[in-house]
Amino acid sequence: MIIVTGGAGLIGSNLIEQLNLRGHTDILAVDHLKNGHKMHNLADLHIRDYLDRDDFMAKIQAAHDFGHVSAVFHLGACSATTEWDGQFMMRNNFEYSKQLLHWSQRVNASYIYASSASVYGLGLNGFSEQRQCELPINMYAYSKFQFDQYVRSLQGRLRHQVVGLRYFNVYGPREAHKGSMSSTAFHFNQQLLSEGVCRLFEGTDGYANGEQLRDFVYVGDCAKVNLWFMEHPQHSGIFNLGTGQAHSFNQVANAVLAWHQQHRQTQGQIKYIPFPAHLKGAYQSYTQADMSALRKIGYSDRFLNVEEGVQAYLNWLNRG
Repeated sequence: MIIVTGGAGLIGSNLIEQLNLRGHTDILAVDHLKNGHKMHNLADLHIRDYLDRDDFMAKIQAAHDFGHVSAVFHLGACSATTEWDGQFMMRNNFEYSKQLLHWSQRVNASYIYASSASVYGLGLNGFSEQRQCELPINMYAYSKFQFDQYVRSLQGRLRHQVVGLRYFNVYGPREAHKGSMSSTAFHFNQQLLSEGVCRLFEGTDGYANGEQLRDFVYVGDCAKVNLWFMEHPQHSGIFNLGTGQAHSFNQVANAVLAWHQQHRQTQGQIKYIPFPAHLKGAYQSYTQADMSALRKIGYSDRFLNVEEGVQAYLNWLNRG
């Protein structure tokens, strides 16, 4: 059996889709479907069973026998960067992750979990997987950072594969449930359909209008990296998962505009809006993953660039 927590989320559901394409259907999906609309992310996938996250953790704590578990992909978390209930975030993201890590070790399963590029904060010291680069600036980032620190403290004592993947700006199919936390590509597409414009922030931190830079990574590529680690259990560690190339928000918007012009023969435009006051000093104006650690251990597949990824995404998003 393969367990995927956050199975109805963006990365989790795309991972299950890729597992299915490789013939894996003995999958337990774990999630929290308070937002029932997330069921659409699972409706066309093949899983053996589903458990609510609380019921799953109760079974873990009760030493429930799930049978043979080969891998645990732990993608479930509260990912809202605006959530400041620290007690909730540490229980939900940190303590949950710790318990699942130790259980995975006991049952001899690989443990591949979601960390986050948010641990780098404003990125003033770079984006390599080093302690000196890390300075989280919100509770979500701190919960991810602290779990990475916990994993590091166990180095040399872990008997089975443990991998942390620091996701940069992930976008792609099956993210509509995220609402305001959905990717810019999703929002630009929606704005263009409803208003004929893509709204971008004006310049900040020395960047011109819409020229803030992020490392945007297509979710299909993220799923591929997860599967690569499952198939290479000799590798453990904490690794960045981006493309290694920063792109501007203008490039994302222009890719969306180009798709609509080509496929819908519709013209749109970019509209710049004032930069929100509450984000000043708490906004990543530049991110770019240092991918050397992942490349060094042998991962060689290329990542889609923004133009390729946005085209693939909008082909899916606007299908039919």
